[in-house]
Amino acid sequence: MKRRSVILLVIALAIVIGLIGYRIFTNQKKEAKQNGPSGARSAAKVYGMVIQGQPFSDFLSLSGSIEADEQIELHSEISGIVESINFSEGSRVGQGQMLIRINDAELQAQLSQAMTRNNLAAENERRAKLLLEKEAISQEEYDIASADFRTAQSQIQLIRAQLSKTVIRAPFSGTIGLRNISKGSYVTPATIIAQLVNTNRLKVSFSIPEKYANKVSVNNQIKFNVQGVEGEFTAKIYATEPSVEMNTRTLLVKAITPNPNAKLIPGTFANIIFPLETLENGLLVPAEALIPIQNGKKVFVMRNKKAKEVLVETGARTDSAVLITSGLIAGDTVLTSGVMSLRDGSPVKVTLR
Repeated sequence: MKRRSVILLVIALAIVIGLIGYRIFTNQKKEAKQNGPSGARSAAKVYGMVIQGQPFSDFLSLSGSIEADEQIELHSEISGIVESINFSEGSRVGQGQMLIRINDAELQAQLSQAMTRNNLAAENERRAKLLLEKEAISQEEYDIASADFRTAQSQIQLIRAQLSKTVIRAPFSGTIGLRNISKGSYVTPATIIAQLVNTNRLKVSFSIPEKYANKVSVNNQIKFNVQGVEGEFTAKIYATEPSVEMNTRTLLVKAITPNPNAKLIPGTFANIIFPLETLENGLLVPAEALIPIQNGKKVFVMRNKKAKEVLVETGARTDSAVLITSGLIAGDTVLTSGVMSLRDGSPVKVTLR
């Protein structure tokens, strides 16, 4: 039984050795066939390009929103009946223009009453002063008359302040929206009368990742476009938050842009191009030339008619090319097609694009 096991083991080893030998023989035969009669490997036909420095602008593509330069909801500071509406919905209004008048009949009556009391208090104060000079009354009696006079004056000022609130004026020039009231409506401080928006200038609000926060400077220009509106627009950064938002790790930035033709509407979405840096001699290679590897990326260049493997570091990218920040120099011939089948030192026949 033991002898039989040894024989089977020997037979199995012989079969394995035979298979290995056959594999080596076929591989050598195949390689010899590829290399040709002389034993030299035939050159692979590939495409390549000679890279040269060229201007390159690095940028970030961000999302943002368009905001009005100034925007408020119009409210009345007092309650009352709307006596007149002096604007048309959707129209332009100027700063200080009267928009709403609230019935002030009750306040006018209170003012008339307060003025009558003021006149009486003024006369009493005058008489008390004369009597004090003649020592006919005490200083305390004069002080009481004087205090009544000042109280009457303060009451007039208070009522006049209330009367000024019956007229609602535009705090700034802009476009007024749809009104929510009618003549005769009873309004309170909680009633939204309409919206007033200044669209002559607009704000562009966006957030930038914290790693690029040091690239933001006041007065830097950005470009943006809005869906449905033709053309590209520019805006100038005027302010940022003083700190990075902890949850999103982004910095809020705001820019200002003119809007003379009212083409842009507040509340719309903006596609923002934020410039990072401009290189005069950036080295760009086609994206298909890059080969991902465990430690980064590599490309093949032609050196002495052979493919040379070069490790590279990359930066920004465009739709079809990638910026090389390390590993290549201007004048290198980068292989751009058939690179996945190449090996370091493989002979190549390059057709330049």
